[in-house]
Amino acid sequence: MVNLLLRHGIVAGMLVACCMAAGCGRIPKPGDGGGSNPAAHLKSKSVNEDTSDKPMLTPQSEPFGQTAAGEEVVQYSLSNPSGMKISVINLGAIITSVEVPDRKGKVANVTLSFPSFAMYLENAPYFGGACGRYANRIAAGKFSIDGNEYSLFLNNGPNSLHGGQEGFMKKLWKAEPFQNDQASGVKFSYTSPDGEEGYPGELKTVVTYTLTHDNELRMDYHATTDKPTVLNLTNHAYWNLAGAGNGFILDHELTLLCSKFLPVDEGGIPTGELASVEGTCMDFRKPEKIGARIDQPVNGAGGYDHCYVVDGAAGKLRPVAKVVEPKSGRVMEISTTEPGIQFYTGNFLAGTPKTADIPKHGALCLETQHFPDSPNRREFPTTRLNPGETYTQTTVHKFSVAK
Repeated sequence: MVNLLLRHGIVAGMLVACCMAAGCGRIPKPGDGGGSNPAAHLKSKSVNEDTSDKPMLTPQSEPFGQTAAGEEVVQYSLSNPSGMKISVINLGAIITSVEVPDRKGKVANVTLSFPSFAMYLENAPYFGGACGRYANRIAAGKFSIDGNEYSLFLNNGPNSLHGGQEGFMKKLWKAEPFQNDQASGVKFSYTSPDGEEGYPGELKTVVTYTLTHDNELRMDYHATTDKPTVLNLTNHAYWNLAGAGNGFILDHELTLLCSKFLPVDEGGIPTGELASVEGTCMDFRKPEKIGARIDQPVNGAGGYDHCYVVDGAAGKLRPVAKVVEPKSGRVMEISTTEPGIQFYTGNFLAGTPKTADIPKHGALCLETQHFPDSPNRREFPTTRLNPGETYTQTTVHKFSVAK
């Protein structure tokens, strides 16, 4: 049972909840507790002044559009005292903008977005959305639970991707804005009926986005089911720290605290091997420019699109990635409780209206998650969720400027 709790991140969620209930007033940071810290080189200077005595700003809301069924889509904007701003909508729990300053204080949106609401109704590249029920790929769109086989919609060649035909990004979520002295956010809730997209069980999912005083975007996920099912949630934000639409991400410097990655076949399905990054173009354990080795054959279709194995114990909030944009000085650091992180370099962005005119390699994704095709791989950490259990995971994006 302990192993199962760790695999679903439940222990990490309980620790964070206990810390907040005890009044410690902050999320535990990776490396707390003294001693040596192997991730020490990931630390950067914060962009904001001391704002601990300033209250968080009240979340704002405004109409964003209507679905074909006439449902109202609302955009919620979160701001903190240091000038960071995040906008999210109740369609697909999509992040529509993340505005942060550079080293000169100039603010820019650093995540890809569409210029019109209508484009979010299609959203073929998955800009900013909550992916589910199963983020990433399931081979042949099939898996079995207790001898029962389930078939999914095939939307990625012979495979199922990011939940199928619609997934969670085309659903209208219930939104509940909130704030306190240290943070503001929106809690999104959606109940997926039994059999939706071929998945068993009624699944109740909550995704909470929180903006803190410390320029952290915190994503918390919770879910329960009434039948055994499989579940893998993530957010599909695309990042360009120079500013969305401002050139390519090839000069961004990336660090990944990942000693292994998952080789894949031509369809993006893992072979089952957990391969060492040592001596390969997949090694980002020290800062490397993303474009330095992007054309090497192991990367596949003209760039990176691989799941990495996050070093450290799954279920514990720990650092995994750091991205630095040298010209602006903007820095994004990611911590997660998940066992994997999908690194994708926008290989299928086409510079067309469907991709908001963003070209290939115009943005990158770092999607924290379980491994692709885990329901068909017993050797991978389980993605099974049973009645009576609670799925939880946490991912934190912290923004700052380089020293």
